[in-house]
Amino acid sequence: MPTADSAAARYQAVADGVFCIETGLYRDGLAACYLIRERDRLAFVDTGTTKSMPGLLGVIKDLGLTPEHVDYVIPTHVHLDHAGGAGTLMAACPNATLITHPKGAPHLIDPAKLTAGASAVYGEDAFARDFGALAPVPEARVIAANDGQTFDLAGRQLRFIHTPGHANHHGCIFDEGSSGLFTGDTFGISYREFDTATGPWLFAPTTPVAFDPDAWQQSLDRMLAFEPVAAFLTHYCRIDAPARQVDQLRRSVRDLATIALEYADEPQPARKDRIKDAITAHLLSDARAHGCTLDEPHMRELLAVDLELNAQGLEVWLQRREKRDR
Repeated sequence: MPTADSAAARYQAVADGVFCIETGLYRDGLAACYLIRERDRLAFVDTGTTKSMPGLLGVIKDLGLTPEHVDYVIPTHVHLDHAGGAGTLMAACPNATLITHPKGAPHLIDPAKLTAGASAVYGEDAFARDFGALAPVPEARVIAANDGQTFDLAGRQLRFIHTPGHANHHGCIFDEGSSGLFTGDTFGISYREFDTATGPWLFAPTTPVAFDPDAWQQSLDRMLAFEPVAAFLTHYCRIDAPARQVDQLRRSVRDLATIALEYADEPQPARKDRIKDAITAHLLSDARAHGCTLDEPHMRELLAVDLELNAQGLEVWLQRREKRDR
């Protein structure tokens, strides 16, 4: 069991009482989680992987607090870069309650299916190396949050909003203390290396297995109705003025769905690879149009994980459509 004596992960304050924590998955700058502090009470939004836990507990210690001060652990959804460490973190934080979407809660209480599914996506060796074993969360310590349900953190209100599209078990959290939204993957991916004078570059993660472009657009409408001043992305960090940024994400959702549909009649064994080639060309071109001046090998390296997972997710989406239409 990790202890609070562990060295702190790299972290930074990104709003009043909000800290962005590097979770160390694959490379720096790829995945984060967040710690909200109100007086001496704490809430984590997303957790990183099991292997992120020593660093997270180290951040608590660095802030002069203990795991007993954590009231909530809130995974936005159960994909492993967001929730893989939830069970281990809950075990280390005896007063914490886990809050998640009702469709995600069963997988955190019993992570057997989550483990099997992730092993199929990543491969068993990579799963063990990058994510580690998933610990179950006792059902008595889990709240399956209703849409719009509010949770009190020492007087600071955190509202859980159901936001399907990237995943059908996705939720975002509106923090009244910062007027910011913790968006998981619903406000897309925006790596800081791609920032230009135009601002952040965003694209949609179509990771397996529940991409739903229509629901995603509706979720963006709901999120913007809160008039957030910032979006706190898992991938990666703070984006200001989300209402001014959302059009490029909406376009990315549409464009990636369109690319997949162009290959709908292709034979399956080779279809995923052809989709991957097409979205690779599309995203590289889109980043260039945004003003990115990184060389192409570096861009491909930064996007490598996403290109593969996006292609897998779009292939699964096509397969679901085919089953539905039979």
